[in-house]
Amino acid sequence: MRSVQRALDILALLSEDRPALSIREIVEETGLAKTTVIRLVQTLEQNGLLWGTQTGYMAGPGLWRWAHLVRSGWELPPETRRQMRDLGGRQRETVNLYMLRDVYRVCVAQQESPQPLRHVVHVGDELPLWSGASSKVLLRDAPESLLLRVARSSPYGEGHVKRLREWIDEAAYQGWAVSHGEREEGLSAVAAPITGRAGTIVAALSLSGPTVRFPPERVEQFAADLCDVARQISERGFEQPLSTGK
Repeated sequence: MRSVQRALDILALLSEDRPALSIREIVEETGLAKTTVIRLVQTLEQNGLLWGTQTGYMAGPGLWRWAHLVRSGWELPPETRRQMRDLGGRQRETVNLYMLRDVYRVCVAQQESPQPLRHVVHVGDELPLWSGASSKVLLRDAPESLLLRVARSSPYGEGHVKRLREWIDEAAYQGWAVSHGEREEGLSAVAAPITGRAGTIVAALSLSGPTVRFPPERVEQFAADLCDVARQISERGFEQPLSTGK
């Protein structure tokens, strides 16, 4: 299991900003011995998950199969995609759909704002759960152990659990959540829950953008629209949100 985790840690170092890695960079980033890194890199390369080039090791062609599986498997139904487009068109802010993964929220779908100044998160990006409107929604059913781990991952430590509980309770009471500059100065968001048939939170639908465009009256309008769209998506059954055909 440790070797698997180390191999995944190496792959996780790749990003759009750093599409290739040298052995030396991997050693420095992971803290592993050079011989261990070479052995892991060779195994990943043999399986097509890394590809050696003159500039370093980049993502290999073997990942295309996994990428295709993810894209086809997580394709949203046409109706949900249309609703996100319409919501973004009406409110003119970026629409994101987040789901929970460990101490992160993962963006699984997005409709960018049509405005020049806008908030953009790439599909697949993992954002921390210790702040943000979507986090307050997603953590409603979270066990105490998860809240503690989320707090420990924050800049505030375990004491952040109290604030998380307050945020979660407030979001549960009003049916939606709002955040202003909690993770990034000048950025605001409003989020509403998407529930499964059992009533548990399975996703969060959000509108996000510059704080200057999120005064109280607009936040209320955003929340009303988000709650309505999220309710419609929930009623169709988001436990199985994926399309079965084109």
